[in-house]
Amino acid sequence: MLNIDTISKSFGDQVLLLKTGFQINPGERVGLVGRNGHGKTTLLNLIYGTDHPDEGQITCSSDYRIGFLSQKIEFSMDTVLNEAMTGLPEHEKDQSWKVEKILAGLGFGQADLNRGPHLFSGGFQVRLNLAKVLVSDPDLLILDEPTNYLDITSIRWITGFLKAWPREVLLVTHDRGFMDAVVTHIAGIHRRKIKKIKGDTSKYYLQVAQDEEVYEKTRQNEEKKRKEVELFITRFRAKARLANMVQSRIKTLEKAETKDKLQKLKNLEFSFNYEPFAGKQLMRVEDLTFGWDRAHPLIADLTFTVFPEDRIAIIGRNGKGKTTLLKLLNNELAPGSGRIAFNPGVFHDYFEQTNVQSLNDTFTIEEELTLSCPDADRQTARNICGAMMFEQDAALKKISVLSGGEKARVMLGKLLMKSLNLLLLDEPSNHLDIESCDSFIAALDNFQGGVVIVTHNEMFLHSIANRLIVFKDNRVSVFEGTYQEFLEKEGWEDEEVRVPRKKERSKGLNKKEMRRKKSELIKEKSRKTGPLKKKIDLLETKIDENDQSIDNLNQQLLEASQTQDGNRIRVLSKQLADLQSQTDEMFEDLEVHMNEFEGLEMTYNQQIDQFEKE
Repeated sequence: MLNIDTISKSFGDQVLLLKTGFQINPGERVGLVGRNGHGKTTLLNLIYGTDHPDEGQITCSSDYRIGFLSQKIEFSMDTVLNEAMTGLPEHEKDQSWKVEKILAGLGFGQADLNRGPHLFSGGFQVRLNLAKVLVSDPDLLILDEPTNYLDITSIRWITGFLKAWPREVLLVTHDRGFMDAVVTHIAGIHRRKIKKIKGDTSKYYLQVAQDEEVYEKTRQNEEKKRKEVELFITRFRAKARLANMVQSRIKTLEKAETKDKLQKLKNLEFSFNYEPFAGKQLMRVEDLTFGWDRAHPLIADLTFTVFPEDRIAIIGRNGKGKTTLLKLLNNELAPGSGRIAFNPGVFHDYFEQTNVQSLNDTFTIEEELTLSCPDADRQTARNICGAMMFEQDAALKKISVLSGGEKARVMLGKLLMKSLNLLLLDEPSNHLDIESCDSFIAALDNFQGGVVIVTHNEMFLHSIANRLIVFKDNRVSVFEGTYQEFLEKEGWEDEEVRVPRKKERSKGLNKKEMRRKKSELIKEKSRKTGPLKKKIDLLETKIDENDQSIDNLNQQLLEASQTQDGNRIRVLSKQLADLQSQTDEMFEDLEVHMNEFEGLEMTYNQQIDQFEKE
């Protein structure tokens, strides 16, 4: 358990946290939410111990271990497997199979394990950092934006992993769907205080809205009463016979605390400028083929049309060609064959995270926006600065001093400056908070033009996508339907359990019957998974015993080699080979049983979760 007690934290005159706190109790998975710049990362640093509160304290037991997913990329070992094994606890330093299992879940193939960490893309390096934290088996797992640069299948895997995590989790993510699927509680930083509730983000934001409504009504009532008392004092101050009553009211006013009017909190305000388009088709892609290796193209014979008001999501694993396809559509790459044709009157632009490198470090934010659109005036640029939360003097900051998230907001601001009827977007939500993601979805909904978007945020996919371009099974195809329809009809090839359509609960099912059915499910789950768990535990014990025996045999072999006892070397070598063969077979059995166990666990947990939601 971790206790955060009345802490405060300021940077200069900016107060982030003011005499606030909360607890993380055993087994809780807590999602930490709050607007960008309101203290989420600061709070994580305070908990992890890399920073300290100005007042108050954060306490836990002396043997309480905290694992923190660092965004800093630093590798010291020669292979992916060896690097990931540096995260293992001291008593498990030789348990490479545990590391291999987690690496596989994060998308590393068997051949990747012996490659150098620095040979991988930034996204896979982030995954390797995540694997090091996961294998450390901490009591509290702190994850700061773990889904950045992960593909959908990896996100769905880590969702299941975290739901099965037996201890505590503290999670920060802009992906609201991912957070809601994982957490048991939400802790929100709001107006320098931390509020924790049981439930998901919807319940939290509803509670905050209700609390603010109650606060404002109370403040208005108290203000009204105060004015009435002040009027009474003014009217009857000179009346001698009412002197006691007047003095009593004066003392009441002096003691009463005045509630300040709540300041309106600033959100990112997205509103894309639409350039009217009268045609029926924005773009036509015919027999598009592209690949760095002609024998194995990333994209082959892809044909589709983009219509006005289309919301086409490009989905699939990392490295399969999603961003490449967007670059082809944006004419940054030339097709190997086929054609991409824009209709006259189409105005499009492209957002990509890595394009922040194209920003001019010597410009101010205002200058960068103004120069990106020659037809726009300074006031328009200022308005967009304000919408992107660079208000007043903040608009005059140099690009060189901005954080990665702030630069991404500048890139979005440049997109808002232009009148467009086709948006090409590559992971636009990575540096947005949850409130900003909601605003962004609303802006895409209101945009009258077409949108082609690469995103791994399943909330985005469920909310906006009406068609999909799917990279799956080493091919790319067009799916005519929503993301939910895709999950129901096809799903992801490495998922044992497809996502079912939500079924309406029978109206005749009362709470007692619901509890009974849930209890039956839990018993059935235990009956099915119990024998598998025993087999897994027995295999793990036998593997540990074999490992000890192998160590002993290796020591005896070394001694026999030193004495040049050939007969003993032959006997020991035979015993060692037999033990290693047994261990290999047990590892294979263990993998089969664990996959079966996790499949059953996921199936029953989804059904049990459904009863809890209903």
